[in-house]
Amino acid sequence: MVNRNLTSELGLMSHLLRRAGFGANPDELDSYLVQGYEATVEQLFKPGDSPSLDGEDLIRRYHIDQNSLMLIESSQAYWLYRMINTKRPLEEKIALFWHGLFATAYGKLNHAKAVVNQTNIFRRRGLGHFRTLLVELSRDPAMIFWLDNKDNHKGAPNENYGRELLELFSMGIGNYTEDDVKSCARAFSGWTMANAEYMSIRASRDSIWPHGRLDWQFQYRPEDHDDGEKMFLGHSGRFNGEDIIDIICGHPATAWFVANKLYNFFVADVPDESAIQQLADEFTRTNGHIESVMRVLFLSDFFQSDKARFAKVKSPAELVAGTARLTGSHQFSDWSIVNLAMDTNYMGQEILNPPSVEGWHTGIEWVDTGTLVERVNSAAQEAGDINQPGVRAIVQRLRSRGEYLSPKELVEGCLELAGSIQVTSATFDHLVSYASEEGSLRLAQQELTDCSEQRVADILQLIVATREYQLA
Repeated sequence: MVNRNLTSELGLMSHLLRRAGFGANPDELDSYLVQGYEATVEQLFKPGDSPSLDGEDLIRRYHIDQNSLMLIESSQAYWLYRMINTKRPLEEKIALFWHGLFATAYGKLNHAKAVVNQTNIFRRRGLGHFRTLLVELSRDPAMIFWLDNKDNHKGAPNENYGRELLELFSMGIGNYTEDDVKSCARAFSGWTMANAEYMSIRASRDSIWPHGRLDWQFQYRPEDHDDGEKMFLGHSGRFNGEDIIDIICGHPATAWFVANKLYNFFVADVPDESAIQQLADEFTRTNGHIESVMRVLFLSDFFQSDKARFAKVKSPAELVAGTARLTGSHQFSDWSIVNLAMDTNYMGQEILNPPSVEGWHTGIEWVDTGTLVERVNSAAQEAGDINQPGVRAIVQRLRSRGEYLSPKELVEGCLELAGSIQVTSATFDHLVSYASEEGSLRLAQQELTDCSEQRVADILQLIVATREYQLA
């Protein structure tokens, strides 16, 4: 990789905001650069009391489907709108991380709002203690329905939730036995949904009208809980669900498991055992406080190094939301954002509807011959619209750099303003060669304005189609 006409501070800040959020436009980057890297990290953790979104009351008034959140398409569009416009980017990004780990899908629930409610748990608890998150998730009706804990009874245990809690949510295969799974299931008997049978019938009906579906509620039934003696991970007692979670969170395997997942999502697709151990040590030291682990991650040398930049394939949600955030599109949630949400589906990531309990296969598996075309087309369509406010802002910034811009200066400026994109020498030379076909850029001449502005949009379209832009 080569760095062309980019300051190290700008490159690092752009890297942070791609990973801790969904990127930033040039104006946002300017404000973050003034306060510095470490202060920006703290602001991401402590964004203040301001609402995460402006104008949410207008969504409630003018967009009935996104207000009710009964339809999966509307719910997907609403979350994408949040990703694009949030003033709390890390809160939204950590919600996406946990959604991929605690993968709960509309496909089985047939109740979009129940999955949306689960993502609200991730926003509230996603940076707190892992124990608190697990307890609240274990009481979440969407999870109870998804992994059949509503069918887990005293004397007739259902092991689905207990097994996935250990295998996919906290420890990983090899760190527990089948007997541990059985004891875990027994401990969570009685953790169910209110009116579970009735709610199952309602969820199976095709129509959500005229009154929609009722919100599901958690209910603990002590008479249905197995209060007998249990052996779990070397401990014995008359354990309930919270006792099981305490034991899980104190196990060394959990610290490594969570640290590995955080590293894979926020740092690199290829693991680094030394870096993961640093995160695991902080997890142990703070009793599983995720914010503390994430602070170590963002301030670490392994995160800030040049090697870590552009080392991850963007997920479809990251690509679509990041491009829209750059171009300034969908600043108000009009109906067309549903089409943008469909783009993520076509790229292989149906948010709120992961393919299985193990979530999505990430990294290079995001890209194949079909999804690559969707990724390029979606990003290019956004970046090529000269009427988008973010694209116009980039044009104005280029205009302020002088009456004439050489093809090289045009490409360098667009790469910088598109998020400090670092491209290979070969890619850079190809971009300059294309820009050179029409000579220097003259944004100051009124009679050439339309043509010159479109040239900027054309270069932006090529940039978002590059391999480097598809990486985070």
